[in-house]
Amino acid sequence: MKTKDATKEFLSKRRIAVTGVSRTPKGHGSNVVYQRLRSRGFEVFAINPNADQVEGDPCYPDLASVPGGVDAVVIATSPARAEATMRECVELGISHAWMHRGPGPGSVSDAATTYGRDHGMTVIDGGCPCMFDPTADLGHKAMRVVFGLTGRIPKQV
Repeated sequence: MKTKDATKEFLSKRRIAVTGVSRTPKGHGSNVVYQRLRSRGFEVFAINPNADQVEGDPCYPDLASVPGGVDAVVIATSPARAEATMRECVELGISHAWMHRGPGPGSVSDAATTYGRDHGMTVIDGGCPCMFDPTADLGHKAMRVVFGLTGRIPKQV
C-alpha cells in the first residue's frame, strides 16, 4: 500500500492512542502529536505507565487500560519499546499503528514493523501524523517533503 493511502486510512480512525506522551511536554514529539490530534477533533488517549495525567487529560498505563479501546496507535516511545507495543496492538485487535519519526531517531523498530505486518496490521514506519491532512500544518508539510526525499518516510507500507 502507498504510504499516502495508509496515512489517509490511519487518520480516518477517530479513537487514537499516543504512546510516550510526557508529563513534561517540552521537546517531546509525542506530546505535539497528542495535542494536534486532540485539537483536530480526534478522541485521543495518552499512554504512559509513569503518569496518571498529561496535558490535563487522564493518562493510561497501557493500551488495554483505555476504556472502550482504540482504533489506532501512534507509537512515540523509544524503538526498544515499540515491539512490545506492537504485540499489545495485535493482542487487542488494533489494526493500525504508526511509529513516529521526526528529526530525531524516532520510534521505528524493524522488529516491530515485521511483527505487526506479519500479523495483518497496517504499519506506517516513519514520519508523523502531523505531516498529513487533516492534521498537517505548513511546517510539518515541508518536513514531509524533506523526509520523503531522505527516506525517513517510507514510500510503501
